[in-house]
Amino acid sequence: MTDDAELRARLRHHGDVDAEVGLLDFAVNVQGAAPPTWLQERLVRQLATLGRYPSAAEDLFARTAVADRHGRTPDEVLLLAGGAEGFSLLPRLGSTLAAVLHPSFTEPELALREAGVPVAQVILSAPYRLDPAAVPEAADLVVLGNPTNPTSVLHDRESILALRRPGRIVVVDEAFADAVPREPESLAGASYPDVLVLRSLTKTWALAGLRCGYLLGSPELLARLRIGRPHWPLGTLQLAAIAACNEKAAVGEAAVLAERISADRAVLVGLLDRAGFEVSLPAAGPFLLIRVPDGDRVRKRLRDNGIAVRRCDTFPGLGPDHIRVAVRGVDDSRRLCEALSVATSKEWS
Repeated sequence: MTDDAELRARLRHHGDVDAEVGLLDFAVNVQGAAPPTWLQERLVRQLATLGRYPSAAEDLFARTAVADRHGRTPDEVLLLAGGAEGFSLLPRLGSTLAAVLHPSFTEPELALREAGVPVAQVILSAPYRLDPAAVPEAADLVVLGNPTNPTSVLHDRESILALRRPGRIVVVDEAFADAVPREPESLAGASYPDVLVLRSLTKTWALAGLRCGYLLGSPELLARLRIGRPHWPLGTLQLAAIAACNEKAAVGEAAVLAERISADRAVLVGLLDRAGFEVSLPAAGPFLLIRVPDGDRVRKRLRDNGIAVRRCDTFPGLGPDHIRVAVRGVDDSRRLCEALSVATSKEWS
């Protein structure tokens, strides 16, 4: 393969490739194997709608639910078939130079490159904190994650807003923001004419197979992203799910889950630290970045022991000794640490 083809192949890699059926899954960041019962029941009741096209009223209802959650107006909401669709729309902004901060989710860069948009990789060194001065002044589009996948770093709002320049658009991927208790650094509820915020419902609500998300931004920016989009981009089940997951009760349930994730992450950090593994801290997301010796061999030994983790050499700025592990319950975390200790010949007590 050419260098460009090899780069695109790495950027295209995702954790679901690492998580085969039957393995204890630490590779994918979805919480749970299926949506909660109440959401499943809500979607089952919507199955009768599959014989017709989605209506404008259903779209408005879902956008209103999102807008009410974030203190926005419905015309500041663009519903998406998953967060990945939002990245696929970014080339429509007409950037002449897009800066993508790394290590981070690779889908935005892939979408921009495949559309022929020039991309500048801004590689952050450990502990992977945002440095606005590292972004080229010529960049008219900047993309970053918050909290960032896979480093679990949560950037402060002030640093993100310091990226703003005349003629520049800042895109903040907040796909995991609802897993952070109280969402202290989120820009979802703040209206700026040059800031787009992407949110996903895939992770918290175990909706990876349904593809649900949305963009928040000024009506003018969202109108540019709609150009060329197909009619009925979302189906009736997706619209129903988006509306349901943004209701007050659901937002409260997600907040409780975020607290549990935070507690489970603290336990996992403690277990990894006790076993002598290098963990990237501070961490705020539902996953951790760790470094192990001879990472390729360790991942294979973990797989032989029935455990899947996410390889991280496909993230610009990281190498084969980095792996990402999802935050799970205490029992599963213990099993992971025991298996890691065996795979790296460390003792476990």
